[in-house]
Amino acid sequence: MFERTYIGLDVHARSIVGCALNIDTGELTRSCFEDDLLAVSEWVQGFGPEVRVVYEAGPTGFGLARHFQAAGIDCVIAAPSKLLRAPGDRVKTDRRDAKILASMLALGEVTKVTIPDTEQEALRDLSRTRHVASIDLSHAKQRVNAILLRHGVLFHGGKSRWTREHLKWLHQQHFDDPALEFAFQESLAQEESMSVRLKRIDKEVARVAANCRYTEVINALACLRGFSIVGAFGLATEIGDWTRFTGATIGSYLGLVPSEHSSGETRTQGSITKAGNTYARHLLVEAATVHKRPYRRPGVQELRQLELVSPATAARARQGNQRLHARAVAFDDRHKMPVKARTAVARELAGWCWSLAAPLQEGRPMIGR
Repeated sequence: MFERTYIGLDVHARSIVGCALNIDTGELTRSCFEDDLLAVSEWVQGFGPEVRVVYEAGPTGFGLARHFQAAGIDCVIAAPSKLLRAPGDRVKTDRRDAKILASMLALGEVTKVTIPDTEQEALRDLSRTRHVASIDLSHAKQRVNAILLRHGVLFHGGKSRWTREHLKWLHQQHFDDPALEFAFQESLAQEESMSVRLKRIDKEVARVAANCRYTEVINALACLRGFSIVGAFGLATEIGDWTRFTGATIGSYLGLVPSEHSSGETRTQGSITKAGNTYARHLLVEAATVHKRPYRRPGVQELRQLELVSPATAARARQGNQRLHARAVAFDDRHKMPVKARTAVARELAGWCWSLAAPLQEGRPMIGR
């Protein structure tokens, strides 16, 4: 009979430190490796078939986990935010981290991160590339606006900026100082370049979203107010498997539930936990801002989107839009702090997204929450 061994790995780009814990004998075995996945897997397999491996999720990605899975090795990835560490522990080394991971795995205290396959990870990378391009464009616009504001040049053609008229006005601005003129023209050229780049990425996202493993879910999510195809694509690819959750747990996974500190008869709730996927949470909060606006009959674009889904999904989406609008209006009537109201709507929106996506992935009929 083989003895059970738990192995913790502290993984870096060019080195891996391993610590193997035999729970029957308490023996610790340590080893260090260069960037050699074959040597690591051979060392792990040397402890027999009853071995489990864990390492923290991080910038090195999921390649090592997939390598272990292909070799038939049981490997899990730990969520870094859920790792236990004593408040007084001020010593952090690779060897200690590997040992802590092995001990937590043996105790069953590791919160696992779902390992995406290569296709899902590629779709995520495309979505995140679009997100970064959007941020870059926003920063480029801010730089142009900042130069004009610092020198007292104001646009009087209306409140809206970056419209066709505003862009025409921007190209008419010139400065006498050569250095300032160069800085302004370069900043404006960068904004135009970022705008073209974002449009090119949006076109690619729309093309991929129309024919990928998440197309059905993307079309369903895009029926909810606040989600374009780009936003629905981002949320679908970030969550991946919606069947892992329920309508009650999806908000907690995305960090949209209040933090809490309770002791004895005292119960105190604070700001949201902000745990889980930051980008997915951002998409939901951004979409939640739309639901405060008046809810009217679906427009031409929304009707086209509703035609892409089943009648049950379309009815469910309309029900969600009406409910979320009513919630947003109720918060506004109560003069609830806008940021809290938006977060509360985003938390409920996450539940409605789950109610649309999970049945599609499970292949079951659409039902009420």
